[in-house]
Amino acid sequence: MHTPLDKDTVERLRIWLDLIFKNELHQVVDWNKIDKEDYLLAMERSPIKDIEIKHLLQNALVDEINSREIFMKGINMSYYYEGYTEYDIEDL
Repeated sequence: MHTPLDKDTVERLRIWLDLIFKNELHQVVDWNKIDKEDYLLAMERSPIKDIEIKHLLQNALVDEINSREIFMKGINMSYYYEGYTEYDIEDL
């Protein structure tokens, strides 16, 4: 039985992917290059068909693994994916 991914699971998967890509590929995902709806739909369908999520992630990989800006914007995007848009991590 297929169950939809909850927001906590999506967040954990995003962090897990970031760590794997950084350690194994020496690249990170620039989450600003990935549309929220495209990402959430691709994640929801990934247990059945993973080509969409692979395509989104592959096209957003960058070599800037130590970039504070990319890291901070990734946190912002995580909150945005969860529906939180009131604050910007740079302002906190």
